[in-house]
This record gives sequence, structure tokens and C-alpha cells, in this order.
Amino acid sequence: MVTSGSKADAAYNVVLDRGNRAPSVEGRQLYFDVSPEDDQLSHGVSVTRLAHTLNQLLAPYDTYSGSAIQAQRVMTYAPRYRLAFTLLNEDAASGNGALAWDVQNAIQSHITPLLNKLSVLHNFTIESQVQLHAPLAFEPCRMQHEGRDLHGLTHEDLTVFVNSAEWTLSSSASNDPVIHFVLFIPSSKHSPLHILKEGGEEAAFISPSNAFLLPQWGGIVLFNPSLSTPNPLPRLTPSDLDSIFNTFAYQLLTLLGVPGLPPSVRSVSTTEGRPQEPFTDWELDALLRRRAIENIRGSTETLESIVRLVDQIEGMPVGQDVRGDIHDALSALDNVHEASRSSPIAALKSSARALTLSSRAFFNPGMLALLYFPAEHKYAVYTPLFASVAAPLVGAVLREIAAWRRARRAAQQGQQEQQQRRPAVDGAKLD
Repeated sequence: MVTSGSKADAAYNVVLDRGNRAPSVEGRQLYFDVSPEDDQLSHGVSVTRLAHTLNQLLAPYDTYSGSAIQAQRVMTYAPRYRLAFTLLNEDAASGNGALAWDVQNAIQSHITPLLNKLSVLHNFTIESQVQLHAPLAFEPCRMQHEGRDLHGLTHEDLTVFVNSAEWTLSSSASNDPVIHFVLFIPSSKHSPLHILKEGGEEAAFISPSNAFLLPQWGGIVLFNPSLSTPNPLPRLTPSDLDSIFNTFAYQLLTLLGVPGLPPSVRSVSTTEGRPQEPFTDWELDALLRRRAIENIRGSTETLESIVRLVDQIEGMPVGQDVRGDIHDALSALDNVHEASRSSPIAALKSSARALTLSSRAFFNPGMLALLYFPAEHKYAVYTPLFASVAAPLVGAVLREIAAWRRARRAAQQGQQEQQQRRPAVDGAKLD
């Protein structure tokens, strides 16, 4: 519900004023200036602008031009995530690297405020590590720039940058999805290391950014220590990590699907110099709705898959526990519909429960046994095993049947011959 003015029972409030200031938001309030002129044309323009602004705030994923690209980057929804922060030295023994970092204070300053606001969607576990040797699986291209050598990463290099064969980026065993954040320090052989703009392998095409994102995996930041600093660095200080963890925070919001404000809308905390929130309630609500819709689609598709399996595979066992999970999932979907009118958080929780129950029903061990080992599969597996035993038995039975037929035929012929001899013997006796 959107109202004009300030009402406590409204989901969102729009505060109207006359002027030419840009729209701004605070909490769930939108401050919007209408045109100071009273003519009908100005009024129509203001109404159109207000409708467009509300549409961008309430449905950002449908109105942003880059929403399709952003959707490919976003992690699949999970109630729990692990955040793995790794200081990765390509080769600290070469003299270019860092032996430690003040990661705890950096996380507390830049990451924790985001996690606190995202706690209504996910639970987070944080881990960190330092690796002193993590070689690249390829050789960066070498070039000259302002009289000195440097190395560059092309767009193709970025796609294979993570050397999964030799890098151990996750240290704890868990089934929770992992979001990686890597601070990579190149060796002296490949230093300084920069990202090249797409389509260029010359110094003129060096990208101003030293960070890149791997969709549904994590973010990587390249760090080239200054020539004036001792190498290897004994420890990266909070001032060294400030800009790096600002980038990590932005990458985290992107990977979790936080939409961001429209370009024409500002946060009141930004415009008035107040302590800036990680993101606004409008963005949080949009993310809640998006995740709820994703869960609804996932649970619906899973339930439809169960129905198709039962129809296609004869004798598919559907136990009482599977039926209970399906009924509970359908009830949770009904609760989503009811809760969506008042509480996005309640709608998300119900949708997550529906997804969990439908997935548990689909992967029930009783159904999986027949799904992965149907009757046709059993025939294909066991027929060769019994063929070697069945062939001699069948042959022996056929031989016995043939012998029985021969014996029966011989007996019938003997009876016929006896019957033919009897009339001749009787005639001789009469003579």
C-alpha cells in the first residue's frame, strides 16, 4: 500500500512537496517534489514522473536495462551462506606479497553492517585465510607503459583466473554455498598486474578498475604493493584494506541481488550527511520479493516434476512422508499469497519453507530408488547375469520335451502296429 503523507499503517509513504529537488528516500518514505506550477500539463508531468519513480523502486528488476545481466551474477537463494575471505599471494617468496592482514577489523567496518541488514534473508558464516603460494594457471600478457614493464589480464584470462587445481579457497567442510572474496597479490615476475579493457592488449587499454566479479562465485581484487613499501609486507593495515573491502562490500551486494536505487533517486542519509545505511528499505523489500518469487517458481517446478515422474514411471512409490511434504508445501505456497499483502519477510519465509519441503519430497530415498533404478534398468542389469544359468536349463527342458515327444510318438506307432496284427491273427484262427 502506498499513501500520500505519513501514516504508520501504510507499507510505504510518499511525502509530496513543491519544488525541483531530486526524489529521495528514507526508510520506507519517498520524498517527491511536484512542479510548482499549477497548470494541468505540469500536474500531468509530475504524476507521470511519480509513477515512473514508484515503478522503479517497487519493481527494479523489471525496469532496469541491465537486470538480465545482473540476474546471471546473482547467487541461487540459500538460507545460509559462507563468506570466504582469502589473501592470496602468487609467490610470497619472490619478495612481492603480504604475510598477514587486518581482516577482522575490515570485516567489522565494511561487511558486518551489510550482514546485519541481510539477516532477515540469510545466515552468514565468515572464514578467512592467507596463502603464500598460489600460482596462476596461465601467463599474463606483457607490455610496456611509460617506460616500465607491466602485465595485463585479458577478458579470456579473467574467465580462467581461478586455479582450482592448486588453490584451496574453502577451508571448512559444509554443504552451505560459498561466496569467495579474494585479494590477489601477484609475484614480482608478474607485477604490476592490471586488467585490460575488452578487445585490447596494449597499455592504452588498461582498465581503471583492479577488481572483477565471477558470476555466482565471488569477487577478486588485484593488489599491487607500492615500490616504496617493504616487500613482502609484514601486514596489510586497515588503511590498506579500506578501498579493497569497499569493493568486496559492493560485490557482495551484487552477488546477493540487492538492486540498488534508481539513478534519479538518492538516499536521505547521503544527501544530508547522515551515517549512510548499507542500502535502503526499498531495496531490501524489492530483494525480499524477488527471492520469494524465485522460491515460489522453484517449489512449483519441483512439485510439477514430482507429478510428471509419478505419471511416467509405473509403480513409483509415494509414501506417506512424501504426501505430507507435498501437502505442507502447498499450504506454504498458500501462506505466501496471504503474507505477501502485509509482510515481505513472512512471504519469504513461507516460500523458503515451500521450496525446502518440495525438494525434500522430490529427493525422498523411496522415490529416488525407483527413479535411478527403474524396471527397465533392472532388466538390463540382471538379464545378462541370469542368462548363463537360464540357457542350460532352457536347453535341458527343450531336450526333455523332445525326448518325451519321441517316446510318445514311438508308443503311438507301437499301438498302431499291434492293432494291425490282430485282424490277421483272428482270420487265421477261423480257417
